[in-house]
Amino acid sequence: MSVEIIQGLLIPFLGTSLGAACVFFMKEQLNPLVQRGLLGFAAGIMVAASVWSLLIPSMEQAVDSWGDVLSCIPAVTGFWAGILFLLLLDYLIPHQHLNSDESEGMKCKAAKSTMMVLAVVLHNIPEGMAVGVLYASWYNGAADITLGAAIALSVGIAIQNFPEGAIISMPLRAEGLSKTRAFVYGVLSGVVEPVGAALTIIFASIIIPVLPFLLSFAAGAMLYVVVEEIIPEMSEGEHSNIGTIMFAVGFSLMMVLDTTLG
Repeated sequence: MSVEIIQGLLIPFLGTSLGAACVFFMKEQLNPLVQRGLLGFAAGIMVAASVWSLLIPSMEQAVDSWGDVLSCIPAVTGFWAGILFLLLLDYLIPHQHLNSDESEGMKCKAAKSTMMVLAVVLHNIPEGMAVGVLYASWYNGAADITLGAAIALSVGIAIQNFPEGAIISMPLRAEGLSKTRAFVYGVLSGVVEPVGAALTIIFASIIIPVLPFLLSFAAGAMLYVVVEEIIPEMSEGEHSNIGTIMFAVGFSLMMVLDTTLG
């Protein structure tokens, strides 16, 4: 695995860690309006990344093997596989979302703090896969994937991971955890990203023809997270338009990153 890939995989993890470190500098829990705005921003980046960095390259890569007319088949197949995979994880992994007193997934007696971390881990799985499959495409010589495009996705995910790290560490602190433990839990929630990305790269390098399917698989998984969990959370209560505006900001930023760097 090259130095460029290792650095690229660590960029999103750095974003989560820096966000989790906010617990040392902020005295109070995040304002609900700020929290909605950050969630909307993260959702915008994830949706833009799913379209510009994953689904479109998936169809472009499939043209050589499937032809122009059928190039959408790997994209649609992988997309639905990603949706169903996250649906299964959502059902199996015990987790609890912010501002909720009820857990989801399989029954578990774990502490609320642990359940909240698992919820963020569930978010981070498709993000790690997305970064991994894009670097795998570049490393294996996919003509339409440049190193700049892979870096753009890493940077975009890192930017949206920063508020995500704060959103997990600050409520954990409010739940009574020490600042250090809240920070460690926030950091641990992001470990799954470089691990998942590395595993995706290894798998994709062994079976190169599945790259178009993996790209759209990651897109489907990320969009499941956005529609099922992030958008409902950003729309709770009054002034939900804050989340919508920040969604547009995040989408625009990721689109610009992908266009300029890719």
